[in-house]
Amino acid sequence: MIQDYVIFTGVNILLAWSVYIILMSGSLSFANGAFMLIGAYVSGVLTVKLGAPLLVAAPIAGLATFAFGVLVGFPALRTRGIYLILVTVGIAVSVRGVIESIPYVGGVQGFGGMSGASPWHVVALVIVVGAALWLVSRSPLQRILDAVREDELVAGSLGINILHVKLVCFGAGAGLAAVAGSFYAHYMLHVSPDGFGILVSVYIVLYVVLGGTNNLWGPILGATIMTLVPEMIRGIAEWRPTVFGLMIIVLLLLRPDGLLAFRIATVRRRRPSGRREAASQEPR
Repeated sequence: MIQDYVIFTGVNILLAWSVYIILMSGSLSFANGAFMLIGAYVSGVLTVKLGAPLLVAAPIAGLATFAFGVLVGFPALRTRGIYLILVTVGIAVSVRGVIESIPYVGGVQGFGGMSGASPWHVVALVIVVGAALWLVSRSPLQRILDAVREDELVAGSLGINILHVKLVCFGAGAGLAAVAGSFYAHYMLHVSPDGFGILVSVYIVLYVVLGGTNNLWGPILGATIMTLVPEMIRGIAEWRPTVFGLMIIVLLLLRPDGLLAFRIATVRRRRPSGRREAASQEPR
């Protein structure tokens, strides 16, 4: 039971981060459930059909989905607001429909035979991705992302390639969701397209909205709460969507920026000029 909690919480944190990475450039994706589905099936084919080890198949699935994300993101990211959301919803529905029509991977019956995922794989990946995001948050790259997120016109006037930044973030988010899907599929042993519907993508976005979109810690908190709380109310499983909906409504009213709304400083504080002058006048 504890192993299940570790796996599912870790996978959901990775999925929340996959949305957060895309949000860092000012875009919003409801297609991450589909990217998770692609990663699950690509890694499954590599391990079950071709005999590749999971630790090789998962990165390959991530890279393939990164390329797919960049490919579909190039036209999608030229739209804004509600239109971008609708495009990503269309991507999610289309990916599911295509996979359901491929007999090689079981069609609507799903695909099975995967194995090999353990809590240590997921925990290690959470640590690695978290460390990478923390380093980014303390680097000049974060200031570039903040500029693109807050005002694209100003960022463009500073020489930043807006589309390039958005494409890299969109592809990276897609790739991370795919790797998370790989470990999820190899822990569940069998997956089907029905398990990766648009509702999954909505839940992933809600993880980030609940925890906060301004820092990497918010998605961790949101994913953890929305993973463990359902286990506490398992007796009223049919009310879970209602409970989640009420939680989000109350949160948006009380804390519209999420539970953790702070931003991480990316500029080092300089010493006051008086201290520098005093230091320079000290005898050597």
